[in-house]
Amino acid sequence: MMQKIAYIFPGQGAQRVGMGKELYESFPEAKGLFDKASEILKFDLPKLCFEGPKEELTRTVNSQVAILVHSLAALRVLEKNPERQFVPEFTFGLSLGEYTALVASGSLTFEDGVRLVRKRGIFMQKACDKNPGKMATIMGMEPEELQKLCKGFGCEVANLNCPGQVVISGSSSSVELTASMAKEKGAKRVVMLDVSGAFHSSLMTPARDMLEKEINSVTFNPPKYPVISNVTARPATEPEEIKENLIKQVNSMTLFYASVKYAVSQGINTYFEIGPGTVLRGLLKRIDKSLNVTNFEKPADFTTPQSA
Repeated sequence: MMQKIAYIFPGQGAQRVGMGKELYESFPEAKGLFDKASEILKFDLPKLCFEGPKEELTRTVNSQVAILVHSLAALRVLEKNPERQFVPEFTFGLSLGEYTALVASGSLTFEDGVRLVRKRGIFMQKACDKNPGKMATIMGMEPEELQKLCKGFGCEVANLNCPGQVVISGSSSSVELTASMAKEKGAKRVVMLDVSGAFHSSLMTPARDMLEKEINSVTFNPPKYPVISNVTARPATEPEEIKENLIKQVNSMTLFYASVKYAVSQGINTYFEIGPGTVLRGLLKRIDKSLNVTNFEKPADFTTPQSA
């Protein structure tokens, strides 16, 4: 029986200084993609990824496009490997990773993907500067109970990533109050996230409005394989629907947990996490320990079978 596979792509936060360096030095197709991105962006992306500084790489305006390019460089290496020829049933990503999935599926060109994601980062950074905020991960509390707390203190649920882990987003005071009350009500752990603003909340509405114009000016094609949307947790294949979902995604809750559950319901038990880090691997294992997850980030990953 043929293996049914989904490609999954990481979101913001997966960046690290040195990301992509080994791929760049080992594979001409990876080097070509990084260099092409530098031409489009008009700055030295490899230097930023490989040398940092960390503070500069972590900035929203830079980290998003860096993760996109590194993920796609890893994908190109995977696609060129004659021993690893795969056709995924689905592809999807966490927030920013949805853009990577759309380029991977041929819905967006690489050039348009790089430009859009760079603008997305700029617009989100502007929204952060205009409406400062925070995000926090709350562990060990039911989403419904947390939803009620959020309403009471004026913040929002931003990400439903896996069982027992909910990310909240909003103004600094509303997130701190909700987090404090969540602890009192029995949350096992609260972690303030190292991000520059209140992503996936109504504070990102200015970014959504600016990005909508950019998205509507770009040509989207029907994808070669379905892309599961962050906002619906269902596959989208029509360009207009894909655009609408990307626009909504900026200031809406992301449904990564539900997206994985949908893929599993379609018989997918093997997932390739393509790009920097192993964040998604961790989430999938918390969703369902029996899922097979293989990471493709460094040169050794393309020759060594290491699914688990």
